[in-house]
Amino acid sequence: MKFKTLKFADDEVKNLKKANRFITPRILNSAQEPVAIIDRKKVVNLTSNNYLAMANNPKVKKASIEAIKKYGAGTAAVRTIIGTMSIHAELEKKFAAFKQAEAAILFQSGFTSNTALCQSLMTSPEDLLVSDELNHASIIDGGRLSKAAKRIYKHRDMNSLKEILESKEARKARRCMIVTDGVFSMDGDIAPLDEIEKLAHKYGAFVMVDDAHASGVIGKQGKGTVDHFNLHGKIEIQIGTLSKAFAAVGGYAATTKNLRDYLGSVARPFLFSSSQPPSVAATCLAVLDILKHDPKILKKLWSNTKFFKEELTKAGFDIGNSETPIVPIMVGDTQKAIKFSQMLFKEGVFALSIGFPTVPKGKERLRAIVTAGHTIKDLEFAIKKFIKVGKKLNIV
Repeated sequence: MKFKTLKFADDEVKNLKKANRFITPRILNSAQEPVAIIDRKKVVNLTSNNYLAMANNPKVKKASIEAIKKYGAGTAAVRTIIGTMSIHAELEKKFAAFKQAEAAILFQSGFTSNTALCQSLMTSPEDLLVSDELNHASIIDGGRLSKAAKRIYKHRDMNSLKEILESKEARKARRCMIVTDGVFSMDGDIAPLDEIEKLAHKYGAFVMVDDAHASGVIGKQGKGTVDHFNLHGKIEIQIGTLSKAFAAVGGYAATTKNLRDYLGSVARPFLFSSSQPPSVAATCLAVLDILKHDPKILKKLWSNTKFFKEELTKAGFDIGNSETPIVPIMVGDTQKAIKFSQMLFKEGVFALSIGFPTVPKGKERLRAIVTAGHTIKDLEFAIKKFIKVGKKLNIV
């Protein structure tokens, strides 16, 4: 099929390929498992966000199936019409308790959670949105959808943040919101939320933390960065996704009851998108229950992470400043990173290459994610292949 009016798309694709930005995703031919069938090849899967290995957990699947039997396959409505089922209300109540907040509200994705909050809370040019320079794309887009002025502080740099908060612009702002990822998705480091909280409240700002890669991962029972820093009752808004450790899809905001009710009346993604299928809510409820009653899963996640990082470091790889199961293997060149990933895949290990502009030039890497489902044997095999290919490419 050809349209003269869409000729520009041909040129855009050519430009993307020339710049090494054209993406052809690999195909998952099995369940999302630590060892999976990808492009019809059995590989150790170090690319999934399935931190707790819940995506194919029998208890979680059973809960999902039972919800479909009871409530049907979908809601066929937005939340504010007739798309709010009792299972959605139950999940919001239990997520609020999990996050030790007054209330919670569900969104269709982690991405829409961030865009909804930024757009709904930053509604005037007199507002100021202050953001870490390495925050997720959804926060950046949320800022663009808001009407607020935007200021960016250097990554995890509290002097840079303080300078913005002391500026005349910040002092005059009607509302000032500081937004940060809890765990940064490319580097695996953790935001200094305790220091951010102190600065925010000293200068009259409020804080929103995106715990997409922290919920189910850090803190007691995987409660996230607020719990990690013992800041319950001090951080106004906790955002997260249900698509990573919770093995489903969707997002949430845990906050005060009044702010939750406000968002339920004005947040456009909430008002104009159908609610999650009941099976999704059931999946998340099952994972919450497992986190509450089975501490072995988090212990396994962190012992696997420790082993993998120590062995990579011993082998001479640079894994940056990672503090979490997200492990960057620094390469420093886009072409070499792509080749590294391709060669590893042939050896039976899948770790995705990340290049410019997702990360700055010179910071190109492979990103590996360790899960609770990996066995030591899986990780030993992966490390052996990392070393073999790394030596061939003169990375170690």
